[in-house]
Amino acid sequence: MNDKMILIIDDEKELLEMLRSIFERAGYHNILTGSSGREGLRLWRENHPDIIILDVKMAGMDGFQVLREIRRTSKVPVLLLTARAEAEDKIEGFESGADDYLAKPFLPRELLLRVKAILNRAYPRQERKVYLQDGMVDLDKAEVFRKNQIFSLTAKELQIFEKLWENAGRIVTTGALCETLCGEYWQGYETTLGTHIRHLREKIEEHPSKPVSLITIKGIGYRLNVKEEIL
Repeated sequence: MNDKMILIIDDEKELLEMLRSIFERAGYHNILTGSSGREGLRLWRENHPDIIILDVKMAGMDGFQVLREIRRTSKVPVLLLTARAEAEDKIEGFESGADDYLAKPFLPRELLLRVKAILNRAYPRQERKVYLQDGMVDLDKAEVFRKNQIFSLTAKELQIFEKLWENAGRIVTTGALCETLCGEYWQGYETTLGTHIRHLREKIEEHPSKPVSLITIKGIGYRLNVKEEIL
């Protein structure tokens, strides 16, 4: 979920920077900030964020007005922030279409948990299962299912497989795979990569010495062949 775009709307500059910092430290990097209701609406229209963090008490156009404008055309998840915790404000927020309501002051962890819960409800994650000629790889469990057997993938094997899967049907160079595993200073890692590839084939291929899914492109790199999902 950390790839989701977050739009934060608040007219307090210090709070905006604090919220941005909280999300960045938690691994979110696609963050937009608006310092007024009208600027927030402009950013929402131009960028189509995945979730909006919206302060209620703002000068000029307040959060309730912003939310009602958004709800005219969009169901984007909205978390309201406010220093006021009266029941009437909560009711107005939910009646205006808020997904959740968080009163200030709040703990950073509470904010992150609320946002994560909203994102999970709004964008349920599909199982990441990759079907191959001789079996199936469950990326979320890091397991290979083949011939009624289960093989666990190591962290490195999973990294390699995910990189190949992201580029399924296309050649991934040896350098790109090495860089995935150890960063930009990957020279000299080719032999170790070859060992990981061999172990990976032993788990996903029925005949590792004659692979049909993880193919070597001599002198260039590797290609992963996948099958359509079985329904």
